[in-house]
Amino acid sequence: MSIWRVQGGYPLDGSLTIQGAKNAVLPILAACMLADSEIELTNVPRLRDVEATLDILRHLGCQVQRREDVVAVDARSVTGCEIPRALTGRMRSSIIFLGAVLARCGQARLAMPGGCELGPRPVDLHLAAMEALGATVRCEDGVIVCAAPALTGADMTLETPSVGATENAMIAACAARGITVIRNAAREPEIVQLQGFLRALGADMDGAGTDSITVRGFTPVKRVGWRVMPDRIVAATVLCACAAAGGEVELRGVCPDHVRSVTETLTAMGAQITAGQRRIAMRCAQRLRGGQTIITRPYPGFPTDAQPLMMAASLRAAGQTVFVENIFTDRYRHAAQMARMGADIRISGRVALVTGRERLTGTDVLAEDLRGGAALLIAGLGAEGETVVRDPGHIERGYEGLDRALSALGAHIKITE
Repeated sequence: MSIWRVQGGYPLDGSLTIQGAKNAVLPILAACMLADSEIELTNVPRLRDVEATLDILRHLGCQVQRREDVVAVDARSVTGCEIPRALTGRMRSSIIFLGAVLARCGQARLAMPGGCELGPRPVDLHLAAMEALGATVRCEDGVIVCAAPALTGADMTLETPSVGATENAMIAACAARGITVIRNAAREPEIVQLQGFLRALGADMDGAGTDSITVRGFTPVKRVGWRVMPDRIVAATVLCACAAAGGEVELRGVCPDHVRSVTETLTAMGAQITAGQRRIAMRCAQRLRGGQTIITRPYPGFPTDAQPLMMAASLRAAGQTVFVENIFTDRYRHAAQMARMGADIRISGRVALVTGRERLTGTDVLAEDLRGGAALLIAGLGAEGETVVRDPGHIERGYEGLDRALSALGAHIKITE
């Protein structure tokens, strides 16, 4: 259990370079399984989910080395096709290995994944994509079993634009004979990043960033170098932290387009934001204004991962802010913890109405998932007195040195075990 202590009332000031993206590097690491290649990745963050992914690669026989933000993966020595529950249970996104292991080994045995409990996140879309490519799929006592001696290209349409299912389909299709077309594909920047990496690895594909991706073939290369994109949710976290605490911050090494829905919302609420090439500057000198309706949607809509962060920033906004959560059914769990700090939040189904309060009071709260935990830290920055966030390990799954980063900006925040 980690204990985060946040002393509110201190504005943020300074500049910060944004870490590599968790949601981009995990599918890239899984895709390293595709070929007998030596791969070097840079800007890889030190996160619990990343370390769990590296352990899975090692379990499957890959040689893995890390030096600061550089990770080298040698996939020439792959020996296994089974990932046990002890490894998959450490993170929900371990399902991304399904397509990679199936493509490399012709079969895969994967225990059902763990991770944050945000409501139903069925793996049906992932399994349907593998079946479309010719795999046989069954589940045995909580273990997914796939087999396909030879994958075949297909024209598939995803039921919903799932990021994970799109990534699994892209990776597996690299090993398929013929052309694969993935329709109703997710359009997130992480999908574009994965396509770039797969191209560098030898894939002939295009369409990422649109709702239709085409994979024509795969001629693997022996050595690949790749830099992981900046994390747009970490950028959103720091921006919302500045909105809650007040102050002036500059984010460097960030892609402004990736967080446009967040910056546009904060601007509408009264923050002053300017963006340039790989930088965002934000100034928040007074309370935010309410009156916004924030609806989570697939990219380029407002990201569900940023919903708890923006809710934390709106707790002291003048007026009311409406949130509509369309992605996960159980993503308001942080609201009950925020209410302990004096927040006025009323929830009805997928809709949450936040009425801003002039004052919040620090207290003991519990982080029940990754982004909800980060949101409680943000709320603590805008509260009076000390907020103690008890975290069973969620926050460090997605943030590298968040305490040090916020402290460098002037926040009074400490973490102990």
